[in-house]
Amino acid sequence: MYPNPFIIQRADPFITKGNDGFYYFTASYPAFYSVDEGYDRIILRRSKTVGGLSSAEEHTIWKAHEKGVMSKHIWAPEIHFIGGRWYVFFAAGEKENIWNIRPFVLRCKGSDPISDPWEEMGKMQASEGDNSSFSSFSLDMTYFEHNGKHYVIWAEIVGNSSLFMAEIDSSEPWKLVSKPILLSKPEYDWEKVVHKVNEGASVLKTDEKIYVFFSASGTGAEYCMGVLRAESNSDLMNSASWKKSELPVLETKDLPGEAGPGHNSFVTDEEGKLLLVYHSRPESHLEKKCGTFFEESLYDPCRHARIREVYFDENNVPKLK
Repeated sequence: MYPNPFIIQRADPFITKGNDGFYYFTASYPAFYSVDEGYDRIILRRSKTVGGLSSAEEHTIWKAHEKGVMSKHIWAPEIHFIGGRWYVFFAAGEKENIWNIRPFVLRCKGSDPISDPWEEMGKMQASEGDNSSFSSFSLDMTYFEHNGKHYVIWAEIVGNSSLFMAEIDSSEPWKLVSKPILLSKPEYDWEKVVHKVNEGASVLKTDEKIYVFFSASGTGAEYCMGVLRAESNSDLMNSASWKKSELPVLETKDLPGEAGPGHNSFVTDEEGKLLLVYHSRPESHLEKKCGTFFEESLYDPCRHARIREVYFDENNVPKLK
């Protein structure tokens, strides 16, 4: 249905459809072999069709600061329409400490996210009395609404990189209004390859269940995806409501010609097909022959945005393979 790769050198891809009828694409702008050669902007594409995003003009809507907060490692932006306004959640470090990474929020001042200016709402804020959220390395924030309540999920290193969820108020989505719950931490072998990591959450809702797909392990060919599920009528802020898959739901062996699938989003295209939007490397990366190979995979730009259709089995369970 879509070219593979869909957009080259764009990792952590995110597509959403706006209330204006356009599809919007954003992703991490890559770094080329060094923290000083990329990861320095937020880009946006727009098209009336999902397929059109592949060749759509790319606009830079925000640039990293020269120093201080929001100056390095600009990662995993997501654009969301919340409470009648456009917002971008993203992670960023600082020139003076590139690993001091936290989630930040931008808000569009107008209704057109490409032509209208954006304002910085600052670092994501914990709720009153919460002294732990965003106190350490934290990133990959996503957002969803369910039954009139608004939630964010992010990854934070508390021991290892784990997933946390909290409620927000849609009028000020840069502030938590509850203490977080722990959704998932690395437990299985497939979550602990190279690095012990759960990150890159994305949400898919059906009538019966809420699914949180997430990425695990290091960012090379070992990267893979797992899933958490909860009943749609359950208390989502109760950790016991969530069950995790014991095995990955998408990994390198499932995708001939590709390696390290992960950090996905979901979108329904103009024909009503549910799509998995994700990144992976070419299989040649495994043999260090991808053309851009770099030992530190974070600075190898060969992660490409790709698209696959999602199917549902006889039990209405989404299948990615």
